[in-house]
Amino acid sequence: MREPETSEATDLAIGVALRALREEQGLSARNLALASGVSASMVSRIESGQVSPSISTLNALSRTLNVPLVSLFRETTTNHTDFTFVRSGEGLRSTRIVEQHEHEFINLAFHTRHDLQFEARRVTLRRQTARPPIYVGHGVVFIYVLAGEAVYGYGDRDMVMKAGDSLSLDSELSHGFRRVVSEEFTFLTVQAERRR
Repeated sequence: MREPETSEATDLAIGVALRALREEQGLSARNLALASGVSASMVSRIESGQVSPSISTLNALSRTLNVPLVSLFRETTTNHTDFTFVRSGEGLRSTRIVEQHEHEFINLAFHTRHDLQFEARRVTLRRQTARPPIYVGHGVVFIYVLAGEAVYGYGDRDMVMKAGDSLSLDSELSHGFRRVVSEEFTFLTVQAERRR
C-alpha cells in the first residue's frame, strides 16, 4: 500500500496536469464537465488534488481533451530519467550516402519516449557535384548555421543561409539543402516529432 504522502502528491500532480491541459484548450471546468460526463464538482476536486480519481473518470477526461490517458500523469515523479552529455569534439560520427552525395554528421543526442522522438546532429556538407538529399517527414526541424554558406530549400522557396542564421520548419513539406556555396558548410540540426 502506498504511503499517504505519495498518494497525495500523485493526486495533486494529476490535478495540475488536468488543469494545464484544459486551459491549453481554452475550456472552462464547467465545459469540460459537460463534454466528459464528469460532474463539475469532481473536475474541481481533481484539479485541486482533493480526490483520487478512478481510471474510468480519468479516461473520460482524457478522451474529451483528446490526449492520451498518460498525459494526465505527466507531472508525477519518476525514479528514472535519461540524459545525454556529450563533451566538445565527441559524439557518434557517421557518414550518410544518398545516391552520389556524401556528408558527415555527429549524433549529439537521440531520445525516444512513448510520445516523442528527439535528435540533434552536427552536420558538415562539402561542395560537390551531387546534390544533397531532400527530406519529407513529420514533426519539426530546427537548423542553426555554424560556418559556411549554402542554399536551403523549403517547398518552392530558397533561402541563403550563413553562419549565425537559423531556421525552423514543419518537416511535412519537402526540405533540404539545394546547394553548398562555400567549400564546407557546418550546421546544427534538431528534429522532434510525436511518436504515433
